[in-house]
Amino acid sequence: MRADLLTREIDGLDEALAAVDSFDRVLVTGLLRPGSAQAAALAEFADALTGSPLAARVAEAAGKAASGAAGEDHFTALAAGRAALLGAAHDALTSRAQEAAGRTAAAPAAPATVAGPPANLLVAARSWLCDLARCGWRGIDHEVVQGVARIVSAMLGDPELRRLAAVLDGFAAELAASCPGATLERVPVRRWADLWARAMLLTLPGALSAPETVPATGRLLPLGVDLQEHATAVQAQVHAVFEPADGSTPLLVRASVSAPKPDSVVGAGLWQLLRPHLSLLAAVGEGRAVELTGMPLTAAGDLIWSAGHARTGEPADSFATARVALPTAAGRATAPLDRHPTAVAVPVFVDGYAAAAGEDGSVSFTLAGQTLGIDVDRIPAAGPLTPEAVLASGACIGLLRWDAGEFRLQPLAVETTVRKKAVAVHAGAWAGGTTDKAGTRAEKAATDAAAVLRERAGRLLRK
Repeated sequence: MRADLLTREIDGLDEALAAVDSFDRVLVTGLLRPGSAQAAALAEFADALTGSPLAARVAEAAGKAASGAAGEDHFTALAAGRAALLGAAHDALTSRAQEAAGRTAAAPAAPATVAGPPANLLVAARSWLCDLARCGWRGIDHEVVQGVARIVSAMLGDPELRRLAAVLDGFAAELAASCPGATLERVPVRRWADLWARAMLLTLPGALSAPETVPATGRLLPLGVDLQEHATAVQAQVHAVFEPADGSTPLLVRASVSAPKPDSVVGAGLWQLLRPHLSLLAAVGEGRAVELTGMPLTAAGDLIWSAGHARTGEPADSFATARVALPTAAGRATAPLDRHPTAVAVPVFVDGYAAAAGEDGSVSFTLAGQTLGIDVDRIPAAGPLTPEAVLASGACIGLLRWDAGEFRLQPLAVETTVRKKAVAVHAGAWAGGTTDKAGTRAEKAATDAAAVLRERAGRLLRK
């Protein structure tokens, strides 16, 4: 991998992010009675989109917002302009990461054209989001935030609306925990603006339509697992190389499985919640390929996992896959609404580096004289991979991400030497079960916690 490319400046990136920051600052104080500083920030934001297809609409929306007269269409245009700038930043970063990995970045996936669900609830959600923009994060209170509760409750009954309902519910919960906004010491400016803009765009007709898929038949070669944990949910995202049965170009794909979780289940116990998807997790944990027959595959490279379309195959070493198949695999496209710098996650293989630890506990690799930061904070506690294992490694499979203004590598698996033998250590090694002592203890603790929760839930239902 060419680590030198990761430190080179990307033309226009800083300017695009600065324009987004200008808009995000406007949302802190709100647009009910905008002042001169907010008007200037909106003008700067609109100028950044000059020459784009959205230029005229965003300029009009910025002018209306600056005068305190913005309506729903204007707020929607501002959210779209913000998404366009972050999408351009995402594309530039992904292209650079793919170039460093020796691949060509795929074009973004085409947007869905299918008509969306009934508009009444979407209009109600959009109206609430516009009220938030007028109040600003400093102006929120419980009355404003609770205005979305009935909308979310109504949305949960419609499977097509649950994606938006989940975003709104989580967003509202964060805002409610921070009320009143006037007393906040620190406002999560970028995060709340991200959630606001994404929710606004999800209220547009067609935005919630299921992506089109094609049947995928061939061999899936797992590279590693990215385990993402939240207080109430867990997701395992398997990154892999898919080799089509027709002999066409291998593809980088992902297969994600998720489950709700109680906050008392942590560590290796998380895998128990995901065990209904054992055909995928067992293959990852055992180091095997998966034979796919007609598995739905989106244009963005996501496999819509269904055990009926999968069969565990022959042993497949992920490091052999990384050395042989990964360099020839085509990069996946990105769904339009997922084009955001935080979504950059490019699978790469690096070796021949020197690992070093900083005084603050940070870890870095030095490749051909270039230093690459390692994001050890993303290593899950639900597996045997540790920062110490990363430091002792000589080869690594990971995801190139962009965070706080620089590229960093998230390790998924490392290869180290134990008693003169090469040993692979995977973050997802315990996915299908484990005989490791630490993993077994954690699994038992999670089993006991889950049993207590089931018993308590049973008593509540019997009442």
